[in-house]
Amino acid sequence: MREPTTAGRVRRARPGTVPLMAAVLAAAGTGGCSVGVPDPAAPKPVESAPVLATPTITPGHDAEAVAAQDLPFASGSILARGVPVGISDGLKDAPGWKMVKDNVAGESQYLKADGCLVAAKVRTNQAVLARGDDRESTVALFQYLDPTILPEYLKAGTLRWGGDESSPRRTVEVLVLEQAAGAGGRATAVLARLFGTAESSVFISVACPDAASLAAARADVASLLPVLPPA
Repeated sequence: MREPTTAGRVRRARPGTVPLMAAVLAAAGTGGCSVGVPDPAAPKPVESAPVLATPTITPGHDAEAVAAQDLPFASGSILARGVPVGISDGLKDAPGWKMVKDNVAGESQYLKADGCLVAAKVRTNQAVLARGDDRESTVALFQYLDPTILPEYLKAGTLRWGGDESSPRRTVEVLVLEQAAGAGGRATAVLARLFGTAESSVFISVACPDAASLAAARADVASLLPVLPPA
């Protein structure tokens, strides 16, 4: 596998639409379909536990300390081993948004009044894709979903880390694949991270009518769909 490159070397101009983005566009067009994120370690997809389920307590693991700091790619090893991350459902209560799928096989979908569609999912049993650090592991996740994706297609991004409103907001690093809207098409972005130590991944796709609505939807996602640390 080719080594990941820095965000400054993202190749913005490339021919056509990569298959993963085509799948996102198709899912947005049908409204009821989604992009599958298969479990590479099992013959069938493994459903993630609902976010609101009772958290697993890991002896000797300081979950509060982990949630109280930013989580760059290089710090993924501080998470509890084998305990999956989660994703909040806070977007369902945001003005202009409504939930259209509630944690079905680990995925929730949200539709905005302007036509933007967000799909957010967590997958477990992802250890087989883990590489040297979480950045390399996330590149491997994208390439597992779509072998045509090169590391330089991906750019750095962040999501909110932890859902505690009483504490300063923290961020978690992710990689982002973007596709500008073509003639009559939709602007799309896929944000993902594979957590090697936690053996789980988060995958969020956003598809909107144009670049402006995509930027607004991504701001809502960054603020209202925090990634939840393992307990």
